[in-house]
Amino acid sequence: MIDLWQEIYSTVKRNKLRTSLTGFAIAWGIFMLIVLLGAGNGIIHAFEKDSKQRAYNSIKIFPGRTTKSFDGLKEGRRIQFDNRDLSSTQQNFEDNIITMGATVYQGSQNISFGKEYVNVGLTGVYPNYLEMESQKHYAGRFINNIDLEQRRKVAILHRRTAEVLFEKTHTEPIGQFININGIAFQVVGLYTDDASSADNDVLIPFSTLQTIYGKGDKLHNFVFSTKNLESEQANENFEEQFRKMMGSNHRFDPTDKSSLWMWNRFTQYLQSQGAMNILRTAIWVIGIFTLLSGIVGVSNIMLITVKERTREFGIRKALGAKPSSILLLIVVESIVITTFFGYIGMVAGIGVTEWMNAAFGNQTMDNGMWSSTVFSDPTVDLSIAIQATLTLVIAGTLAGFFPARKAVRIRPIEALRAD
Repeated sequence: MIDLWQEIYSTVKRNKLRTSLTGFAIAWGIFMLIVLLGAGNGIIHAFEKDSKQRAYNSIKIFPGRTTKSFDGLKEGRRIQFDNRDLSSTQQNFEDNIITMGATVYQGSQNISFGKEYVNVGLTGVYPNYLEMESQKHYAGRFINNIDLEQRRKVAILHRRTAEVLFEKTHTEPIGQFININGIAFQVVGLYTDDASSADNDVLIPFSTLQTIYGKGDKLHNFVFSTKNLESEQANENFEEQFRKMMGSNHRFDPTDKSSLWMWNRFTQYLQSQGAMNILRTAIWVIGIFTLLSGIVGVSNIMLITVKERTREFGIRKALGAKPSSILLLIVVESIVITTFFGYIGMVAGIGVTEWMNAAFGNQTMDNGMWSSTVFSDPTVDLSIAIQATLTLVIAGTLAGFFPARKAVRIRPIEALRAD
């Protein structure tokens, strides 16, 4: 066995350029496959992460401005939602609605506790707010139906806001009373987010904000989770009927898409799933062809190697070497070279994906209304990297085995005559 390793080392040392070219083809194939899969996974993981932050079976409705005249009214009217829209939606689409919620805003307010204060906005919300949005419960409790019905003066603070107000005095926020422009609100809970947003609004019951700040029955947007809408076509039919209802409520043309904007998260989810599947397939196709190019490179070089050594094989057989020993030498040499350089390519590829994760692993995009993750965790499963490396090792071994088997079968005299 020692003699075998010495011969392999001697062969590699004599053919440095050939070995380097073989190794580069192997390492490059593995490296590119892992990097491509990592980059693709970064996009796919970002989509999956963003989808999990909100209820994907939900539709959020925003008011717009009419672009068509209708029922004697001119275009350019701004639509203003009210509580009637909530009850109409619930009554007309009870077979498709699970829960409903709405949001109403109040501009920046001075919020203080003792000597500490902040200036942030107020958002009136329903109990299902955290189910629909990317914010997450952090401590205490959230707004409930009793808070909504009794118009309680309770508040949910963002974790960062609570730190500003309470950290210096080492006071536990839950249960404390804060001053919001002269009105006392009791802090009953904290919420947080994924740090992709700078929005630190104080959340209070929807009905409380409407009453205290004179909003009447007006609201800024509303959202509902859906059921029995399992396809894009079903969602499109629902949206068409919904626009007709809203058009009747606010006297606008139901075909005027600018009158209200519907963010159908389920339809977006289905479309994104299709796009992700196409992306995943494209990455694998490109990666496999990259790997195949490495296999072809290895095969060509091994064919040339065996052809160049045909005379050597003839001499070995003339001196009494068994065909099996010559064949073993070629196979082991192929395995050693492909394994060594395949490992280098695998480590380099994993290293680059880890660098991408550190540099771009939590990239977000702010579109003005919310932030979404666009690149997250661009890493590759280690088992896939190992399988790809083993595939190339096996391919390199077979590339050397078959021509070597053919070469060792010829008679010594014919081998010696080989060019």
